[in-house]
Amino acid sequence: MLVALLGILVCTLTVVPAALAQNSVQHVSEWTLSRLPDGQPDIQGMWNNADANHTPLELPDELSGRENFTGAELQGFAKARFDGKIEASQTHTEGTVGFYALYWWDWYWSEPVGGDWPALVVEPKTGKMPGKTEQARQQATYMQAHLHDSYENMEPGDRCISRGVLGMMLPTAYNNGTLILQTPGYVVIHSEMIHNARIIPIDAGPHVDGKIELWEGDPRGHWDDNTLVIESTNFRTVANQRVPGGQRRSEWSHWELSRQTTTRRIVERFTLADQDTLKYSVHVDDPTTWTEPWTIAFPWRRDNEYRQYEYACHEGNYAVVNSLRGTRVQEQQAR
Repeated sequence: MLVALLGILVCTLTVVPAALAQNSVQHVSEWTLSRLPDGQPDIQGMWNNADANHTPLELPDELSGRENFTGAELQGFAKARFDGKIEASQTHTEGTVGFYALYWWDWYWSEPVGGDWPALVVEPKTGKMPGKTEQARQQATYMQAHLHDSYENMEPGDRCISRGVLGMMLPTAYNNGTLILQTPGYVVIHSEMIHNARIIPIDAGPHVDGKIELWEGDPRGHWDDNTLVIESTNFRTVANQRVPGGQRRSEWSHWELSRQTTTRRIVERFTLADQDTLKYSVHVDDPTTWTEPWTIAFPWRRDNEYRQYEYACHEGNYAVVNSLRGTRVQEQQAR
């Protein structure tokens, strides 16, 4: 079924975040939205969200309270962030554990581009990620302290199982190119960040039985005028999963180690603003993890030159074995 779904066309796409909808279609003048024979807006093609790496996750404190920014300001923020990353790279020493040369990062290969807003977080209005519940904080602290006690404690992305919906859709270090394909009744979103292909049925009725829990949830899509809306529920509980926010692994990343629970509900919106811009937003509601819902929004750019290469990540890779073995050695040395 997947092979059949992936053997299709390529053309046009865009996404509009709820909080930025009024600002998103300023440059649409002579462009006309095209549709597929079944009436779906044609959002097919290769899209790249690497530019969103030039926008911080949270609104900088010095910009708190402001509601409007000029295009020149947004471009200036992106350039400053780019220069800051280059400067920060000088503190890393080649050959040390965890070092990545700059050419690994997608953002390094293009001029910094400002987004629609100076932060990825557009809700809450503060531009900050909400706090975690007490239960979630305790579990995150435990997982951080016991990360390499067992392979079961390790983040499933490191085990090459899944980075989850957020890990696949949000900007990251590399593999930011995402292919969107459409067939009657389906939209396929394919990423090589652990080779995921999300197959989203359109107008397919209710979600699967609540007893069925999935790594990336059970998606159901529908079109709201020209916006593709995807609601995902039925997530499996994952005690240790990368999510945006706070306790970052490093200054290179928006990500921290948190969790995913069965109470999670995600709503994504994709709106084609023009031939080469897809507005994307993701709204996350997980009341056992976060004290309130939150929304991230940013544009994707059409990138016909982007090529997806196999992300040859597999469970049982050397990193898992060596991480566990190295921790056992450290424990022996500490005795």
